[in-house]
Amino acid sequence: MSTTTADKLADPRSAQAFRFVACDFDAASGTASLSYAFDNGPLLIERIVFPGAPALPAQREAAFVRALRLLHLIAGVSYYKAGIPLELRIETGAFDASTAEFLHELYFHGLAEFAYQNKLDLGERLRFAPIQSGGEAGERAQALNLPRRTLLPIGGGKDSLVSVELCKSINEPATAVWIGDSALIAACAERTGLPLLNIKRHIAPELFEYNRQGAWNGHVPVTAINSAILVCTAILYGFDAIAFSNERSASSATLEYQGQQVNHQWSKSLAFEQLLREQIRTYIAADLDYFSLLRPWSELAVAREFAKHSQYDAAFSSCNRNFRILGEHPQDRWCGQCPKCHFVFLALAPFVAKPRLLRIFGRNLLDDAALVPGFDALLEYRDHKPFECVGEGGESRAAMYALTQRAEWREDTLVARFTKEILPQIDRASLAFEPLLTPAGEHFLPARFASLLNAPR
Repeated sequence: MSTTTADKLADPRSAQAFRFVACDFDAASGTASLSYAFDNGPLLIERIVFPGAPALPAQREAAFVRALRLLHLIAGVSYYKAGIPLELRIETGAFDASTAEFLHELYFHGLAEFAYQNKLDLGERLRFAPIQSGGEAGERAQALNLPRRTLLPIGGGKDSLVSVELCKSINEPATAVWIGDSALIAACAERTGLPLLNIKRHIAPELFEYNRQGAWNGHVPVTAINSAILVCTAILYGFDAIAFSNERSASSATLEYQGQQVNHQWSKSLAFEQLLREQIRTYIAADLDYFSLLRPWSELAVAREFAKHSQYDAAFSSCNRNFRILGEHPQDRWCGQCPKCHFVFLALAPFVAKPRLLRIFGRNLLDDAALVPGFDALLEYRDHKPFECVGEGGESRAAMYALTQRAEWREDTLVARFTKEILPQIDRASLAFEPLLTPAGEHFLPARFASLLNAPR
């Protein structure tokens, strides 16, 4: 973007309205264009590229149009948060009260961390008024006779790789799909041996300029946006299932703010999963299944399963510094400083031989006194859980306690400190390890995945 264009960008925080202007799809190039604006300012156009997109069968065309429109409404959250104006103006047609409620829940809870960090109150601002005119709002989804095969999103970390191996174990036809240009994720996807599909997402460059000039900025529900992209993908390419890899801990809040739960992982939670499922089944495709394959399991159960698959040791990474949109990336796959590095190291330690774990990370994170504050946050000891995709404090405490019982770990600095300082303050009955490894809780696994309820094991 030129300096001249950048200079013309008004402060979105002074805007009266955020506009959902248009959403279009160019079949020849496989490119979806999502257009937004603040007041009468420049168009912010996000583009999603579906490579080698096939021609849509006639019976799927209407569903794809509705899926694209839902994506437009969901992806707008990235741009809306730059100014959070009072008016939300949707210019792309009718929608009903249930969709209005869905959008309110998504923006309110998906931006809860953003509101907390910026000390904002979104409760007085978010108003998605349903538009009842027109026929589209009253239409209901039909079965599309989608082929039996699963889109399996790959994120580069242990969780989606466990889902890959679980799908292989039941001979489920699956395709590894990822969104964006991460070489790390591409390498992980290639390692799976599954068919590959890489969707490109190009955020409007003006958003970065808004941020540079001081617009409101912060966490957005990326998984919700990716989910909506994959709903379009499933209809376009022909898949009847989208299987994310979100554990039950993703539903746990990080803290409370203004009487509301703030969950960094809200768009990975069971609550969001259920809301999006209802939107898909009601308005888009009656036979398209959206669910999380790992929902019944804890982070520790997933770590135990991942430990069986050493073929990914040199390829995977959960370190979020690898996945910044802009800025520096670490030369190594694990920075060793962020909460994700700390949690994955701790979660794997009870299940992975110590020499192997040190090879993966390049050093022993549990023998570094400088990392005490980071691990204390994971343990929810004198601090709240980090704003990251990490397990519950109870899981971290149980994992650390398990290490105090292992000769190869108990003398390490942070483990020894846990034994001396933190353990005397904890009811040891709450540190039971085995119950955390048992599948539990509500989930939406389709019948063909039911046998996986007995795994990991």
